[in-house]
Amino acid sequence: MQYDDFRRSADIEDRRGDDSSGGGGGLGLPMGGGGLGIGTIIVLGLISYAFGIDPRILIGGAQILNGSGQAPSYQSDRSSTSASNGVPKDQMGDMISGILGEIDDRWSEIFQAAGQTYTGPKIVLFRNVTNGGRCGMAQSAMGPFYCPPERKIFLDTGFFREVETRFHGCSGGACKFTSAYIIAHEAGHHVQNLLGILPRVTAQQQAAGSKAAANAMQVKIELQADCLSGVWVNREAKKRPGFIEPGDIDGALQTASAIGDDTLQRQATGRVVPDSFTHGSAEQRKRWFMNGYQQGTVKACDTFGASSL
Repeated sequence: MQYDDFRRSADIEDRRGDDSSGGGGGLGLPMGGGGLGIGTIIVLGLISYAFGIDPRILIGGAQILNGSGQAPSYQSDRSSTSASNGVPKDQMGDMISGILGEIDDRWSEIFQAAGQTYTGPKIVLFRNVTNGGRCGMAQSAMGPFYCPPERKIFLDTGFFREVETRFHGCSGGACKFTSAYIIAHEAGHHVQNLLGILPRVTAQQQAAGSKAAANAMQVKIELQADCLSGVWVNREAKKRPGFIEPGDIDGALQTASAIGDDTLQRQATGRVVPDSFTHGSAEQRKRWFMNGYQQGTVKACDTFGASSL
């Protein structure tokens, strides 16, 4: 991925220099943190989905029992004192700033063409744990996530290394493009929020008669975000024809496959439980990303109206 000419966004809140400063589960990739193994993280995630418990609470409690963590605080925001705002000066931060700038520009164009106004999200960069505002504590063990009431994406940059080294979701230069796909997925949730999709589906999930039904709606939300990330790649490639390099698209598909619910469940427990899916299977995630990438329209991402996923 070539990003030298990307417009840098200043909507970055960098808390990585704060010791107290990890994320929710927007992309659906559990990460080992504080001494907890990947199997433990996934099992805790499945328990939380089954019983409607915030997974961050379970993980925090397990870390305490394991002697490797502290109780999460939902009140204090110690990170605010050392956070810096604007374009980060390090290479990773600079790349993220460029990706966000281009995401904002392309979605602004799409919204304007539809007679709407787009206001982009802010990205909070952190390490280990930070205050997620109205979304509770953000922990690296849960991967990056979008917080709708804050309109912020929480991202521990160590997540990208985990994708490459632990989950083999990318390799070589394609990992830069994988980072863009991940951020574009979270920005897809922001688009859903602006369009009123997230609040509507949240209300439907709360009224659902079963956890399986609520999970099925969440799968459609996540697959739509995968598709919307593909829409951004399509529009960006038209705006900057040289930005995609050989192997980049294959790298994104490799990442989508590595973080499919079936892949993660099979690795953790040796079996797959479709009713507990919250993000979609490996094949579904790849298919919907490609829908967005090939067609380049929001209309192509109607997971809720599709006859099959």
